[in-house]
Amino acid sequence: MTKKYLPRTLDPFLMNWKAENNRKPLLLRGARQVGKSSLVRSLSTHFDHYIEINFEENRTIHRIFDGDLSPDELCETIAALYNTPVIPGKTLLFLDEIQACLPAISSMRFFYEKMPDLHLVAAGSLLEFALNELPSYGVGRVRSLFVYPFSFDEFLTALGEQGLLSLKRKADAAHPLPAPVHEKLLSLYKKFMILGGMPEVVSKYVQGRDLLEVQSVLDDLLLSVKADFAKYKKRVPVLRIQEVFESVAMQTGGKFVYSKAAPDTRHAQIKEALSLLIMAGLVIPVTHSAANGIPLGAQSDPGKRKMLLYDTGIFQRALGLPLSDLILNDDFESVNKGAIAELSVGLEMLKYSNPLTPADLFYWHKETAGSNAEVDYVIQQLTDIIPVEVKSSRQGSMQSLHAFLKEKKRSRGIRISLENFSCFPGIDVYPLYAVSNLIGS
Repeated sequence: MTKKYLPRTLDPFLMNWKAENNRKPLLLRGARQVGKSSLVRSLSTHFDHYIEINFEENRTIHRIFDGDLSPDELCETIAALYNTPVIPGKTLLFLDEIQACLPAISSMRFFYEKMPDLHLVAAGSLLEFALNELPSYGVGRVRSLFVYPFSFDEFLTALGEQGLLSLKRKADAAHPLPAPVHEKLLSLYKKFMILGGMPEVVSKYVQGRDLLEVQSVLDDLLLSVKADFAKYKKRVPVLRIQEVFESVAMQTGGKFVYSKAAPDTRHAQIKEALSLLIMAGLVIPVTHSAANGIPLGAQSDPGKRKMLLYDTGIFQRALGLPLSDLILNDDFESVNKGAIAELSVGLEMLKYSNPLTPADLFYWHKETAGSNAEVDYVIQQLTDIIPVEVKSSRQGSMQSLHAFLKEKKRSRGIRISLENFSCFPGIDVYPLYAVSNLIGS
């Protein structure tokens, strides 16, 4: 049975790219199994001809990229091998798992220079490792598109809740939602946090609406993620990478402490394992910023970082959180000290960011005698810097938000919680399910 394609917010980006006159080859970047190949296959339905080359499955195809990288000759050979014409403007050529063939990555820039009318897309799961070895693979001649797991808005669309999504998008701090709508959205968001946004998981849930059945899919995905550790690099033991991965899950919500990851291991080896997990897209750093001006990255301190796993479903399976706790609790304070709510908001921020550039996350922390103020996220909107505090319940103090606003002389802060849209003097309240309303605004 063929799986039904679930629409993604990146579909319009791909269609716009298809229609561009001065088009660059497209490189889809993101962690394994986040839906890169499905995006391209959906796009292929808008072409007369489609060729998909998987460099992991078909090792013999590597040979044609070892010699002359002339696009004309490559296309002639590919057309003959796949018995499909390669016609600029009518054929979509997809190079999947391209990280397994470095010469193929290098060839992409020549397509832009010599065959600009051909629609060429490439993708890879461990692509960042390959690009690290090819620093001049084609910057300026190749466009990147960053792909993440499903967002909550995409989850609502997959469930057929377009009406609910439309109401959510129209709401803001001055225009809260009717209570029944708010409660339904909270209920669906709770399920979304349990499931996460991995396409296979979302698809399985949409088909059967069975949370327990989906847990087995998540367990299989977690096993495949850990099996990939052996492909990363030989100088870091697989066991060390696994320890660091699990420690990221355990330390979510606080500054990452290297000594907690593997107490008997050298700091340098833990740092290298963490770097590999970040390159693989499995771990997302949240970096401390002084937040005195823009860009936020100019005042960041890489020595102070929180670390997030790339998906809340994978997170809850990695920790073995009791499913009943996640389903039955009205708030998330008791679930891993509420870290799943903070994690979810950070991941949502990434998913609604500009997909054409790599997104960065920042937080703010100030330690002084007698106080310890911390704001979970700091975002930039045009020239404004806005602190964002995540509460995993329907209440909570806003001391850190007010401390930030006072010190930085800023006029507006955001609290994200289980509450409906509302506002206090200088503070706008957004529900957990409404990160897209904040980032989109």
